[in-house]
Amino acid sequence: MKVSYIALSIPVFFLLIGIELLVGYLKKEKLYRFNDALTNINLGTGQQIVGVMVKGFFFLGYLFLYDRRLFDIPNTWWSWTLLFLGVDFFYYWFHRASHEINALWAAHIVHHQSEDYNLSVALRQSWFQGWFSWAFYLPLAVVGFDPIMFAAVNSFNTLYQFWIHTTTIKSLGPLEWIINTPSHHRVHHGSNPKYIDKNHAGSLIIWDRMFGTFQKEEEEVIYGITKPLNSWNPVWANFHYWQELLQLSKQCKGFDKVRVFLKPPGWQPAYLGGFQAPQEIDLSKYRKYDFDGLRHDHIYVFFVFLIALGLATAVLFLKSTIATLPLYATMIYLLVTLGINGGLMERREWLIPAEYGRIVSTLLVALLFWQHSDFQLIMRGAAVLTLLNLIWFSRVVKHIRKEEHVLVS
Repeated sequence: MKVSYIALSIPVFFLLIGIELLVGYLKKEKLYRFNDALTNINLGTGQQIVGVMVKGFFFLGYLFLYDRRLFDIPNTWWSWTLLFLGVDFFYYWFHRASHEINALWAAHIVHHQSEDYNLSVALRQSWFQGWFSWAFYLPLAVVGFDPIMFAAVNSFNTLYQFWIHTTTIKSLGPLEWIINTPSHHRVHHGSNPKYIDKNHAGSLIIWDRMFGTFQKEEEEVIYGITKPLNSWNPVWANFHYWQELLQLSKQCKGFDKVRVFLKPPGWQPAYLGGFQAPQEIDLSKYRKYDFDGLRHDHIYVFFVFLIALGLATAVLFLKSTIATLPLYATMIYLLVTLGINGGLMERREWLIPAEYGRIVSTLLVALLFWQHSDFQLIMRGAAVLTLLNLIWFSRVVKHIRKEEHVLVS
């Protein structure tokens, strides 16, 4: 049974998030908001689930080229060192391209939407970025770096970037010249005009210094994107910029309809007003999006989140033992649950029928397999839990309907 290094690291991620929460409490700093942090984790959960669907398929491209490699590179300390530098180098160019090409930014933008900056933001990942990021590393396969070595080093590069998503660590002195640090990455997440498209590094900041994209942290960083998402829905977070691009494309003429997807964010043809540069932020008017639709029922929102997280964990660790159809049905169910969780926090008008639909469908599946010898205990437990879920949500709905203007269209 193969489990990724990322999946194995999930308990450590949550432990470190807990430590950061404690640090913030002791320092009397509000580092986390419930709705924002939960959305970050929902997006990370969805990214892992979508990754199960497609990761193996895309890795075939690396294997195909590796079978036609130019060299047989031995497994030595120097080959691991070269591979580390190669992975980090190509990560820099993948990351930079993701900021400079609209079609790639449409996926990568998800990681930048949070207006907070804490360790949970590291988990806020696009569900579709992995569909193209693999292509940037293919030269390593052609040269002859073993796929298992590549997967290990690439995972390390990803894991390294978790700890730099924090405001609790300031400067690391001389190390700031070489490695990517929290200070450097805070700049990268800034929506201040001077910080945009800077510090694309993975593990080493040397690439930004070499290729002219380095920016030191100076004035206060305002986190997020220039046009705030203003939503807690992880599904919408993955598609909203695509909608913007398609709307812009419809207004364009001729080949500009395609060019809009290849140009940098902010590009428009001259007849539509030309390039739209990011504006300076007026701190006197700046406010974070903080709508809290179920502020009286955070426990229920967290309960739905735990259902998704628990089921996602089971899928990640048991995927090789589950038949294809049940596996994909479960993953679709998970993505729907994550979307509903966002709808709960926003109190959308569709959330009541959607959540009732999720609960009833869960109950039907549990009853359908009630007598199945392999799943009997699990399904009976699921049926009892789902009945309690139904009763609980009915009380939540009463809560919602007591308030005026309770639903958002």
